Amino acid sequence: MAIFEIISTYAEAFTKGLGVTLQLAMVVWLFGLVVGSLLGILGAGHPTTFGRFVSFGSFVLTSLPILVLLFWLHYPMQSMLGVVIDPFVTASLALGTVNAFAVAEASRNAISEFPSQYAIAAKVSGLSPRETLLHVKAPILLRQLIPTFLTLQVSMLQATLFASLISVEEIFKVAQRVNAMIYKPIEIYTALGIFFLIICMPINGLALWLRGRYTRNLSES
Repeated sequence: MAIFEIISTYAEAFTKGLGVTLQLAMVVWLFGLVVGSLLGILGAGHPTTFGRFVSFGSFVLTSLPILVLLFWLHYPMQSMLGVVIDPFVTASLALGTVNAFAVAEASRNAISEFPSQYAIAAKVSGLSPRETLLHVKAPILLRQLIPTFLTLQVSMLQATLFASLISVEEIFKVAQRVNAMIYKPIEIYTALGIFFLIICMPINGLALWLRGRYTRNLSES
């Protein structure tokens, strides 16, 4: 069977799996961006407390394989607590936490390294602290951070594949089931690659364009 014939034959299964993957990604993205941004702001504002917490959390989570974290949360932790949690919730929590600390560290660094001369110039121009934040700091920081955030979210989308190993019925799990029935690994995993290319390439392209168009080295200012 050709690639597109396989996709057509098992379209319903692939669509359902892709839907679960996108749902998981949306939860992870929303949690990571909202919680991570708040942690980053707190970390920059309180470097000796929240700042150290964010840096340490980011250091630990980037050193720990996501697969190990997923398995630990799904098996031993639930066994120790005597609870059974839906694998989708477990995957959302694990991936969302990793995403949150990655976003937090990027945000904290960007805010902490923001050149003071911009704030000074805004003050001399008669802008209030609130106006400086809304019209000077926020636009510049967003231009610096959005490409990084987009790239991080692509990585988290790809990491959702690991959720299949704790029985989340996402697209990789579906691909494994289809392959078990017809054993066409080259065609099936090529189809899986096509799905991710269709989703990830536009996001990566947007991040690359924004980085080239808007991002600059603020230390040169």
